[in-house]
Amino acid sequence: MSDTPRVGFFTDTSICIGCKACEVACKVWNDVPEDGLLLTGMSYDNTQQLDANSWRHVAFVEQSAPIVPVLGDAVDTADTLDTVAAPGTAGAPDTADTADTVAAPARSATDLGMPNIGAPDPQSATTVDTQVRWLMSSDVCKHCTHAACLDVCPTGSLFRTEFGTVVVQEDICNGCGYCVPACPYGVIDQREGDGRVFKCTMCYDRLGVGEQPACAKACPTESIQFGELDELRERAAARVEQLHDQGVDVARLYGADPTDGVGGDGAFFLLLDEPEVYGLPPDPVVTTRDLPSMWRHVGLAAVGLLSAGVASFVGRRR
Repeated sequence: MSDTPRVGFFTDTSICIGCKACEVACKVWNDVPEDGLLLTGMSYDNTQQLDANSWRHVAFVEQSAPIVPVLGDAVDTADTLDTVAAPGTAGAPDTADTADTVAAPARSATDLGMPNIGAPDPQSATTVDTQVRWLMSSDVCKHCTHAACLDVCPTGSLFRTEFGTVVVQEDICNGCGYCVPACPYGVIDQREGDGRVFKCTMCYDRLGVGEQPACAKACPTESIQFGELDELRERAAARVEQLHDQGVDVARLYGADPTDGVGGDGAFFLLLDEPEVYGLPPDPVVTTRDLPSMWRHVGLAAVGLLSAGVASFVGRRR
């Protein structure tokens, strides 16, 4: 057992600006082939998903939400001339009632520390406009604690490193593809025209010489943080608490729980919406979790068939 502490990624999506520096750094350092520069029509996302040629994927999620005026708070008229509804329109205050005070200006749900999604309550507010919220997140291989890809690899190409990460040895991979459906996150992919599988190695060669992965080093906002996994989990929990104190109640961690379906991820995230919004499965599980019991049943069935065959043979001899 290695004495080297397990390392990983903590990605704080609340401060990701979608610059794609991580994608570029990953490709340059690992010599990952280009997979197209043209926009796909999916917002500014020109990669769309993780695959053999995209080991880092910056997701762009665009959400439209109503800007809701908060009624009942009295403010000075001069501060609200540009924000209240025009006289004679739905929701407009009576001019006689606005000599001194009017309803407060429209404020977005985000201003109120609420998720900027969903429709307003028609009993208490009137929609006057909409605004766009961008959710951006740099996705990567999760380096699962219980990695199904390791269970199904017949050649030993996939292995667990001394840092607790999961790496593909390209010169040993035979292109069988068993690991592709085994991954609960859809990370591993076979390269077209090659057949072998490729994915994030967490820059294994850099870790060996004391350097952090290229993507984390290139991230200008420190949205991607690299370090010892236990310390990252503590840091992430503190960050969530900080956001909750600021009224961002939707902030939550994904993949940080060691008791989840994959034993926790070596690359986990702080999200500002449901996992599905970011293209992540809500409850990932180890796809090979039932293999031991399946093999036991197969063994029992084989013994039963063998016993029946022996009994039949002995019966005929008699």
